Amino acid sequence: MSAQPLPPPLEVLPRDISAYRQGNTGIDYVHRFESGKPGPHVLINALTHGNEICGMVAATHLLDTGVRPKIGTLTVSFAHVEAYEAFDAERPYENRQLVHNLNRIWTTEMLDGSEDSPELRRARELRPVIDAADCVLDIHSTSAPVRPFWVYYDSPRNAALATAVGAPDVHLLMPNGKGPGSPLIGYGRHGGDAVNSLGSLVVECGQHFARSAAELATDTTLRFLAHFGLIDAQQAAPITPKRFQLLQVHVVKSDDFRFARPVIGFETFAKDELIAVNGDEDIRALCDDCTIFMPARVPIVGREAVYLTVPV
Repeated sequence: MSAQPLPPPLEVLPRDISAYRQGNTGIDYVHRFESGKPGPHVLINALTHGNEICGMVAATHLLDTGVRPKIGTLTVSFAHVEAYEAFDAERPYENRQLVHNLNRIWTTEMLDGSEDSPELRRARELRPVIDAADCVLDIHSTSAPVRPFWVYYDSPRNAALATAVGAPDVHLLMPNGKGPGSPLIGYGRHGGDAVNSLGSLVVECGQHFARSAAELATDTTLRFLAHFGLIDAQQAAPITPKRFQLLQVHVVKSDDFRFARPVIGFETFAKDELIAVNGDEDIRALCDDCTIFMPARVPIVGREAVYLTVPV
């Protein structure tokens, strides 16, 4: 039997962020800075998932270095601090969420419903923060050490924004109605074609605990703010995007879910080639060059198993 690959090293770990709890909005861990001059309201959102450390690094960089908007308004949010504080270095992947996935519950039905969880309580607190923003950068990372990428609803506005901000050069486009659950970037005025939004993006910065992910998160945040004129221009190399269209998202249905071969993401499959076995269902490639994103590191029933995409 071949040896299992070693897990990625924990290069960047959580730090105590309790000093940032007291913001100036009446909502814990939300900080807002107004320039007093006309301009967009930009939201930088970190820690949608508790173990996505790179967003914390980027958000604390803005606060620690005293970044203030030259025009418009800047809001910095630490979303799921309760999950972040549950981090255990012996089980560093376990505090992604506590009950719900905070990035899958952004519907009025869920937020106005009677169900309760730490994630729903926090989303209800953050609703006015999301509603107030003209544009959103939601900072994420991946369990596997794969190349970074943008994720956004497929609209010209979002595509132009991601391209203008620059790296990463990979773009994952979600057609309306095909994305998994209801992400934060699709909530309210930011969803669909987002005619009342200046753009709403997720940046997946690389492996959760990689120093390179924290560095990219910070750099991308600064370039995002510079694009909207809130800070001085940042150096950014032009890119030619490599775009992938989301075709399907599969959810784990069975405890015996298994991939047909070892995968970490970005593997390609020929049409009808077996990708995974999900209980009584075979997951097969829908087309040639079918490229998978975010295969589950440890399959858990009810959680996402794999994204099937095609290059466009």
